Amino acid sequence: MLQEQIKNNIKEAMLARDSVRLEVMRGIYSAFTNDLVAKGKKPQDVLSDEEALAVITRLSKQRKDSIEQFKKGGREDLVAEEEAQLKILEVFLPKLMEKEEVQKIAEAKKAELGISDATKKGMLMSALMKDLKGKADGMVVKEVVDSLF
Repeated sequence: MLQEQIKNNIKEAMLARDSVRLEVMRGIYSAFTNDLVAKGKKPQDVLSDEEALAVITRLSKQRKDSIEQFKKGGREDLVAEEEAQLKILEVFLPKLMEKEEVQKIAEAKKAELGISDATKKGMLMSALMKDLKGKADGMVVKEVVDSLF
């Protein structure tokens, strides 16, 4: 269970005195608890691995957004901190597809749906996101779909 792995990582980070990893692990565990409470469950309950991955994915997206905002604001010190946290989060996430793989699938789906003009771009994007949920980054999929038209 992923939730159990996080608990063990908290202990390991404490023993190793790794403050960044400890902060990230505690944040993940806290997000798990918040998710359980939001679903009307008890904080002592356990999330399924799929639910836990959804929480970690959400935390990862938050870090990516923060990195982007800090770069715009010229806060390189905060960018480095967020990137370090993101690397730790990505350890628990499945490897996402590369742009080339998404490109092949998108071209095949475009041909399958018979889409020939840009007005149907939303339909293609929707179909791809349904097929590639959890396998590819949404920004990569959008980039590929935009390049097809």
